[in-house]
This record gives sequence, C-alpha cells and structure tokens, in this order.
Amino acid sequence: MSRRVIWITGGSSGIGKAAVRKFAGAGDRVAFTFLHSEAAARALESETGAFAIRADVSDSAQVNRARDAILSRFGRIDVLVCAAGVAGKGLLMDQTDEAYDRIMNTNLFGTFAAIRAVLPCMIERRGGSIVTVSSMWGETGGACEALYSASKAGIIGLTRAVAKEVGSAGIRVNCISPGVIDTPMNADLSPEDVDSLVEETPLGRIGMAEEVAEAICFLAGEGAGFITGQVLPVNGGIVIG
Repeated sequence: MSRRVIWITGGSSGIGKAAVRKFAGAGDRVAFTFLHSEAAARALESETGAFAIRADVSDSAQVNRARDAILSRFGRIDVLVCAAGVAGKGLLMDQTDEAYDRIMNTNLFGTFAAIRAVLPCMIERRGGSIVTVSSMWGETGGACEALYSASKAGIIGLTRAVAKEVGSAGIRVNCISPGVIDTPMNADLSPEDVDSLVEETPLGRIGMAEEVAEAICFLAGEGAGFITGQVLPVNGGIVIG
C-alpha cells in the first residue's frame, strides 16, 4: 500500500509542527505550508523530510498554488490538516476592523480555502480525511477573545456542514478542539494565568502539542473510519459536555 500524502497548514510551529513530526515519523509523505517562520520551516523540512511551502492561507490564490505544488510532487492529497491560526486578545469594543480581518481571514477563511482547494481531488478519488483545528473557546467563548472565539466556532460549524456535504464521496471531516496547550500562541500567558488554568483543569496540567497531534493522527487514520462531523476535545477536562 502506498504511503499517504498529508498536507498540514500552519506546519512550522505549535500543533501543526507536532503533526508534521507525527505523520512523517509514521512514514507518511508530508507537505506543510507556513507563512512567517522561514528558518523554523526549513529546519523542520530538513529534520523530517517534509515538503515546506510558503503560503498565506488568507489568500486563496496562494492556497491553490500550494495545493498544485503538492499534487505536482506527490500526485494526490489523502489528508488535510488545517492547523494555521492566529490569536488576539482584548475587549471587543477595542477591536479594530483590521484585527477582525486578520483573525477571521486566517482562522476561518484559511480553513475554508484549504478545504475547498482539496475537495475536487478527494472527490475524484472517492476518499480522504480532513481534520480542522478549533479551540475550547470555539465551544464556550472566551472573555477578551471574542474574535478568536467566533473564528473557532465558525470552524466547528464549517466542519459539520462539510462532513454532511461530502460524506457520500467517502470523505471524512472532523475537528480537534484543544484546551490550553503549551505552544507559542500561549507563550504570552503569565505564570499566574497558567496556574489559574491548571487549577481549572481536572488533569491538573496544560497539554502538549504532541498530544493534540496524536488526536489529529487518530482522526485522520483508518481507526476513525466511521467517525465524521465530530468535535474531539483535547483539553484535560477543562470543558466537559
């Protein structure tokens, strides 16, 4: 059986980087897109043998060019992981139009654009798996993170709708909803904030990017063959139900 081809957006850091390592370590052929972290992307490319492509997911033309480059090199795309994302904190009344565009265009539009880009080739092959990355704030809402929460809630709705739309073509679409994870996105949390979140988490710690990558690989794999349209929390119990 030929090795799967995996495309991971936002693959140069955080959860995306952990997923690149996990899939590559399992013997899959991995391509990942990145935007700003050129040095980190090239180092990961060298480490894992993955194919790194610079692309801004908020620009559909760049997303389509990345897809074409992956198809040109590998001939197909079996799994898409939408891990590209940005955060933003602050009171809603202080948020600018520019902040709205940056967060929504990267998180929600970027997920939409990547899914739209891969569907034709997956439908043609009558199979594929898509894993999106939301957040616990997409499920519950987070104070001072209204735009981020809205973008991540949109990803959940998009995931469920597309799962219904393409299930008959043998394509599964699922979502990971991480809790507080030790990634660069959360590096600005103060020690006091981290301690408070740890206290709220039944497992008594924050999560690791590698643990989220494990869940992503599960949803992308054959063991999840009868799972679609679902949201899998990876949050240590901080959100239950």
